[in-house]
Amino acid sequence: MNSTDRIAPVIDANLAVALDALLAEQSVTRAAARLRTSPAAMSRTLGRLRRILQDPLLVRAGQTMVPTPRALALRDEAATVVHRLGALLTPATGVDPATLRSTLSLQAADLVGAALAAGLLTLAGQEAPGISLRFRAEELEAGPALRDGRVDLEVGAIDHVDPETRVEELVTLRMTAAVRPGHPLAEGPLTPARFAAEHVAVSRRGRFDGPVDAALAEHGLSRRVAVVLPGHLAALSLAARTDVVALVPAAPGGDSSPSPLTEQASVLGLRLLDIPLPLPPVTIGMAWHPRHTSDGAHHWLRAAVRRVLRAEPSGRLG
Repeated sequence: MNSTDRIAPVIDANLAVALDALLAEQSVTRAAARLRTSPAAMSRTLGRLRRILQDPLLVRAGQTMVPTPRALALRDEAATVVHRLGALLTPATGVDPATLRSTLSLQAADLVGAALAAGLLTLAGQEAPGISLRFRAEELEAGPALRDGRVDLEVGAIDHVDPETRVEELVTLRMTAAVRPGHPLAEGPLTPARFAAEHVAVSRRGRFDGPVDAALAEHGLSRRVAVVLPGHLAALSLAARTDVVALVPAAPGGDSSPSPLTEQASVLGLRLLDIPLPLPPVTIGMAWHPRHTSDGAHHWLRAAVRRVLRAEPSGRLG
């Protein structure tokens, strides 16, 4: 029989736990109570330990039992083994973010990435300085990338349906029109006809049309798409310097609280206008592979993403 054919010994972890209790309590009755078993069962376990270790371990001394020299030599080691077993089989909850050391990769559209980067960097500096973040553009098929570990977390409009992927919805937003200060649309009521102006569209696939065009068509209208860009940040920058209209997701109607996704528009000085059309809402979520669900660093990352996109107070980490 070669080394690869050897049968590994069967290790009964319960024996280590029983040995620790017996040596700590120096009493079969008290050890049984500690492990919530019967004295008879504990006595049988002591007999088994004696046969395995070839030592009596505990012997009578009047009305009490005293440990043998071998038992004294094993006592600290048995306690250490049981402690490590407990740590090994305890769920990884309550991880201190300050102790984390990890690099995490996120995939997001440029506008979402810009909204997340500053907030996550701030939270990491305050709570988890050992965390480094890598943002990737939407260049990968998210399902396989999550599965093979090239991406730890996808944030955005989640549209893939891999059965094992975990998905959590974060915020539901509405589309608004972003225009430069002094733009003609910023003066007076914005009607569907006025909204059907010159637009910049955002599409990684180069598409000129979208939900806005379907909504305009219901009114017998169409817009002119002067240019298609692959990212929202470039579109917002163009809208800040020209008369094209860009679209940007904002907080739901009637909610005056700021949305992290409108921050770049604010930095560029753009004005956000309500679109006078029934457009479908935009749901931003996050997706990850289930192997990361209980990982401490990934748990911190998901909680931090929630806080940034929901604009929650920095002291809250769920």
